[in-house]
Amino acid sequence: MRTAPIPEAEKALFAFVDRLNDAPGDVRREDVERLKAAGWTDEAVYDTVSVCALFNFYNRWIDGTGVQGLSPAMYQRSAKRMAAGGYLPAPPPGSPPPSSSGEPER
Repeated sequence: MRTAPIPEAEKALFAFVDRLNDAPGDVRREDVERLKAAGWTDEAVYDTVSVCALFNFYNRWIDGTGVQGLSPAMYQRSAKRMAAGGYLPAPPPGSPPPSSSGEPER
């Protein structure tokens, strides 16, 4: 990650997520201040912590309940669906395709 060809702000965000995963009790105000100095807003930091926490929760829930992952073919189908429509559920059969403008239809 430190040598990845991504902006420094993203490297700072990923370093924060690594720290949050590896030593959550050691995260301090200074860690958040480094993110803000890199250009991240309070909202972005909050969202980052929330997403990290939720993925940790779901991973432990899946491991603890024995839920199985999808087959490789199902992951490919899911990836194609998400690339086309994001996290929205698939439209009902026969409905028009989603707007290609990226804006939600009103």
